[in-house]
Amino acid sequence: MDSALVIGGTRFIGRHLVGELLDHDYDVTIFNRGSHENPFAEEDGVAHVEGDRTNESALEAAERSVDPDAVFDCVAYAPREVRAATEIFSEVDAYVYVSSGSAYAADDIPKREDETELRPCTREQATDDSHETYGNRKAEGDRAVFAAGERGVNAYSVRPCVVYGPYDYTERLDYWIDRVANYDRVVVPGDGDSLWHRAYAADVASALRVVAEEGTPGEAYNVGDRCAVTIDEMVELIAEALDTDVEIVHAVERELAAAELAPTDFPLYRGYPHLLDTDKLASLGWDSTPLDEAMEATVADHLDSDRDGSEHDPGRDAEERVLGVLDTL
Repeated sequence: MDSALVIGGTRFIGRHLVGELLDHDYDVTIFNRGSHENPFAEEDGVAHVEGDRTNESALEAAERSVDPDAVFDCVAYAPREVRAATEIFSEVDAYVYVSSGSAYAADDIPKREDETELRPCTREQATDDSHETYGNRKAEGDRAVFAAGERGVNAYSVRPCVVYGPYDYTERLDYWIDRVANYDRVVVPGDGDSLWHRAYAADVASALRVVAEEGTPGEAYNVGDRCAVTIDEMVELIAEALDTDVEIVHAVERELAAAELAPTDFPLYRGYPHLLDTDKLASLGWDSTPLDEAMEATVADHLDSDRDGSEHDPGRDAEERVLGVLDTL
């Protein structure tokens, strides 16, 4: 494959994907509305087609004008969009849909592509755009990929867990980096063993390319760090990347309640483990970036940005009250 159409491509996962494809000698065309700055505007080998991803006629026009070998769909959030795309791009060598670990219904540890049940999706959920139905819609998109594969379409699904890394506009990890960079003591909810599997964005990008090149049509592939770490271990990796020391202070629900906080007020906390099996993807020759390298790059990008994770901040004053309670125990 020599040419790729990336639906999305200028912000987070898509931005890493464009870089990955360029590094592997693809000619790349980005398809989006142009509502965000294009970091590849001056880049050789990257073209841009403006259009609305939800407009099927615009996608059909892009297919005709670009005639791509591979299509990477980074911004399909409704099942009908995936069904339409698998029809429009039915003749390409690879159509790769970015799904999500949220598509899984069961709390298996770990969640496996061919064993763990997917979420159901009602007709109402399929057309809803709220956060509550995100996993349902992603699961139905997966089922559209499976159906396309049965029709002979070279369609694939890639399911990332929580993605982190440079250009992460969600700022969930930025909150923790900001805390470690600015305070000697950091409140971590629970006992520090909260496990919410994460995936480095550059590794998600390489997974998308590897699946397009080596995957089996009609199949789904999980992607996440090959070594999953707890929230405590994540904070320690941040401290190492910042070359600083930090005291992790654990606070359970009762102690947090003294400041009217709950564990879920802290980003990237999860009460029950969420872990994806990545062996199926690794069997294609994919591997993840060492955790220290991934975190160093993520922290460096944070320091060069104006992101601080304040949208997710439970409030330092409230944390100080929790620390005061713990210091009296």
